[in-house]
Amino acid sequence: MAVSTPRTPEQGPPADRRSGTLQAALGVTAFSLTFPATAWGLEGFGPWSLVAVRSVLAAVIAGGCLLALRVPVPARRHWAGLAVVAAGVVLGFPLLTTLALQTSTTAHAAVVVGLLPLTTALLSALRTGARPSRMFWGAALAGAAAVIAFTVQQSGGALSSADAYLFGALLICAAGYTEGGRLARTMPGWQVIGWALVLCLPLSVPGALVALSYEPVHLSAHSVAGLLWVAAGSQFLGLVVWYRGMAAIGIPKASQLQLAQPLLTLVWSVLLLGEQLTPAAPLTAAAVLICIALTQRARG
Repeated sequence: MAVSTPRTPEQGPPADRRSGTLQAALGVTAFSLTFPATAWGLEGFGPWSLVAVRSVLAAVIAGGCLLALRVPVPARRHWAGLAVVAAGVVLGFPLLTTLALQTSTTAHAAVVVGLLPLTTALLSALRTGARPSRMFWGAALAGAAAVIAFTVQQSGGALSSADAYLFGALLICAAGYTEGGRLARTMPGWQVIGWALVLCLPLSVPGALVALSYEPVHLSAHSVAGLLWVAAGSQFLGLVVWYRGMAAIGIPKASQLQLAQPLLTLVWSVLLLGEQLTPAAPLTAAAVLICIALTQRARG
């Protein structure tokens, strides 16, 4: 009797692959709008208020989904990992990038944070004990050098406080992504971010109340739209379609779609915020894209 082998995502029905590609692309599009939406949100909210309220709203959405689907509470051994995800993805990255966007353009931030896939790959290699090839390390270092040269050139010869926030955001978010990827082997990815959001509620709720009492709020169409997008679109729904798409087409193919995220953010910064791009921004973003593509090939 012949033994059937499980199908990989690439061997699935064409309709499933098309649907998965579409969902992954929607996730990347949602993430690419995060910085422009944050800039809109800062028009009406202070940085601490925006991050805390964003986290609370996203946790309410995620918690409602977890309750509606009767998802069981994760085992105790997973909570330490979820705390790392919460610190990196739910609190650390949004807070540091929001603080940076008070003085940095979204285009500048998009180029710097374009290093996130490389940073995540590096931390993942250290976390798992993997030994990537020389090609991988060479491409990673080249991408880092390109971004550092860009930030120094844009800042007039020295790193600014916004750059310090952005580089800190890279490290803490990469740690959260790495731990989230490990947890996603035992539970669906959307549940990882969902429980991480819920875990932050004891901090985000009082944090929002305190921040709103100190930072003035000036509601406008832009500020409300920006808040709603970073809470619902970037923090939760974007991750849902991203993980579903990644499961359908596989991590390697999905990661290729994510290479377009910094360049998409540059487009949104022009269309939505009216920012003027310097020639160095798209060129550096393209250089980082090439370096990431080389690391993907080296790892594959």
